[in-house]
Amino acid sequence: MPKASDEAPEASRDAPEQHEAGGGTLWRRFALVVVPGLAAAAVLGGMTTQGLLAASFAVSGDSFKMSADQLAGHGFTQFGDVATSVDGSTRPVGLSSVNTAELTNLCMSSLWDLPIGEATLVINAGETTPVEGTNLVIDIEQLQGNAEFGAIEIGRDASTLDRADNGQGPAGGFGLQADTITVSDMEMTTWAVTSGSLRLSGLSLAIRPGAHECF
Repeated sequence: MPKASDEAPEASRDAPEQHEAGGGTLWRRFALVVVPGLAAAAVLGGMTTQGLLAASFAVSGDSFKMSADQLAGHGFTQFGDVATSVDGSTRPVGLSSVNTAELTNLCMSSLWDLPIGEATLVINAGETTPVEGTNLVIDIEQLQGNAEFGAIEIGRDASTLDRADNGQGPAGGFGLQADTITVSDMEMTTWAVTSGSLRLSGLSLAIRPGAHECF
């Protein structure tokens, strides 16, 4: 499974900007397994109730990490896009949408650089009952894991993607989609998410001095 770079700053932008800039051939080799961290990312990124295609909030500028034993999702699309940060810089992302997702044994972490030193926000959930999310959209920089897709289409025009609600990209853009996606042993780095709904069973949240990221 191909992998993208390890680190990236956070970003914000609106949907029209994304659609204008997306669709380059850079994403023909982008990792296909991007769904597993969607639900947890919404906790840190600022969960919304609209289920919009793109994250529409200004994020901190720091990436955050997620891991899960398994993700099971239905209705998945992905296409290449460009995100704009608060300082005006732009970066390529894989804009990914999933209608419904369940994550088992989820960990999400964000490393903070505070005046008194480093600290880590750590969120755990779904150890016994999976985390549930709907209408999830994520900007992905890197993901590792073992993936299985049902009825996958790779190389479809991004404007014709129809497996995820509102998961379409610009005409001429490279896109992929699948009816189902299952990913095990997931490790993901991302920096922007929206979610229509989110349920975290067995939620545990802690701020720990030092570096204590999920991976």
